[in-house]
Amino acid sequence: MRLPSATPRTHSRPAPSQGTVRLNAPERKRRFIFLLLDRFTMMAFASAIEPLRLANQVSGQKIYDWKLASEDGQDVTCSNGTVLRVDMGLDEVTRDDTVLVCGGIDVAEATTKQILNWLRREARRGATMGGLCTGAWAVAKAGLLDGKRATIHWENQDSFFEDFEGVKLAKSVFVIDGNRLTSAGGTASIDLMLKLIARDHGEGLANTVADQLIYNSIRTDQDSQRLSIPTRIGVRHPKLAQVIGRMEANIEEPISPSKLAEEVGMSTRQLERLFRRYLNRSPKRYYMEIRLQKARNLLMQTEMSVINVALACGFASPSHFSKCYRAHYRTTPYRERGTSGAPGEPGSFDPTLMADLDFDPEADFDPEFDDDLADDLPE
Repeated sequence: MRLPSATPRTHSRPAPSQGTVRLNAPERKRRFIFLLLDRFTMMAFASAIEPLRLANQVSGQKIYDWKLASEDGQDVTCSNGTVLRVDMGLDEVTRDDTVLVCGGIDVAEATTKQILNWLRREARRGATMGGLCTGAWAVAKAGLLDGKRATIHWENQDSFFEDFEGVKLAKSVFVIDGNRLTSAGGTASIDLMLKLIARDHGEGLANTVADQLIYNSIRTDQDSQRLSIPTRIGVRHPKLAQVIGRMEANIEEPISPSKLAEEVGMSTRQLERLFRRYLNRSPKRYYMEIRLQKARNLLMQTEMSVINVALACGFASPSHFSKCYRAHYRTTPYRERGTSGAPGEPGSFDPTLMADLDFDPEADFDPEFDDDLADDLPE
């Protein structure tokens, strides 16, 4: 029997992938500064930094460098509870650096005035700026995405659209607009970094890095974040998918079932049967659930008043909105916000606020579409 060695064996032989892609010596290393916000998303961060490490490994050169930063230079806890040690605080960077803000839970709370000022300062100095996952919110809040195309995680798109009207919001997995970079989070960071690697050093290196990641379906900035509608609902019926697509694109001004049926060349009764057969609910109820989901996102992620949330989701009557919301989520919009809705409390409904609106506050949006719709939801 062979006894184990008292000292561990060392391996001087390089990893099989090291130096497999030959590159000309770069003029300088490209450096990334990852600004980690409190409770940032680990997946989006890891999916961005690992392609850089692998690019160095397979090229046999240190073509990329990176540093981790936090607001105070102290360790940062991500959303899964893991604590990361950082290299720097909000120090000066160079115009050749790329700053990527890594966001996660409660990004508005994690984005302080000090962070916003630092982002603006470094952008003025010429650094490329970007956001991973909800980090795009911080970059937009600093005013650095005004007039630019950008993306953010699909769950935050509704609130982002309401908060930053000057940003051209896209639903793609990542967006590169000049020296502004944004990715939707999760594995979308891999696609963004592979695109940058390909731009810097060629498709061959990027493809080799993707192979190392066992990532065999590289997405482009034209690919959508979410699964297709047929895949999401588990039904491959073209007319049903077309109707749902129209619903999702028309939240603020809902389209009546008869109009939706007409658009796809069927009767309202046929549309009803189609939804009952495949989704076990009426078109009205399905549409209402989409609208209420958007309303919940806006309530949880923005400072919009309950009245404005109702309007943004196609409800002309705040009372009708509250009734539908309570029937679906078993709580009121005000309680969802952490307020009781009592007179005088923040977020409570004040009838005088409705005086300048050009509709009857007790009228439903469309009698054919919304009439007694709350009754169609489970009690």
